[in-house]
Amino acid sequence: MAVTEERLGTTQATYQLEGTLLEACNCGVLCPCWVGENPDEGECFAFNAYHFNRGQIRGIDVSGLNLVEIVHIPQNVLIPNSWRVVLLVDEKGTPKQREAIVGAFTGRFGGPLADVAGLVGEVLGIEYPPITHKVVGGRGTMLIPGVLEAELEPYRGPDGTITTVRDSLFSTVPGSPAYAAKASKNWVHLDKYGLSWEVEGRNAIQADYTMEFS
Repeated sequence: MAVTEERLGTTQATYQLEGTLLEACNCGVLCPCWVGENPDEGECFAFNAYHFNRGQIRGIDVSGLNLVEIVHIPQNVLIPNSWRVVLLVDEKGTPKQREAIVGAFTGRFGGPLADVAGLVGEVLGIEYPPITHKVVGGRGTMLIPGVLEAELEPYRGPDGTITTVRDSLFSTVPGSPAYAAKASKNWVHLDKYGLSWEVEGRNAIQADYTMEFS
């Protein structure tokens, strides 16, 4: 369903987002969640980090901003209303930008993001820290001071081509291919929500994504 902006006299997509995903969890490589199997250790602790190179949500420009979801998946990833999530929204965003990002990623505006949001049973909190999300030469780094630090490197084939995951049963970037990777560092400290871990050499996923819904 198209959203009509009467003030502008135009019709535009509800959201259009392009950017990079950095994701890492406590599972081995490759995380079974992506093919619909149970987590390696019975439960999955992960972060899903979205950078918006370009994007708008209901006419609000969110280009250059970041969102990080700190996630506890207690059983199979596909069980509806089962995830526990903390949303970390870029401190650089204005109140309207933050509201738009939270609205889209909690499923209020429909589309593929609502399909993923339907797996979330509880949003434990929403905070607005400084977020650094970088991808340089295929290597991803994440930093939220005192909260999250991670380093990710994709797997590559014999000719250097990045190993691609596509057509998987589950995806945090619906409609876009993802890159199998490993996190040499992945620590999260959110003790007040019961979400803290430090792991090395475990699963990671990276992606260049495009998501659109009208």
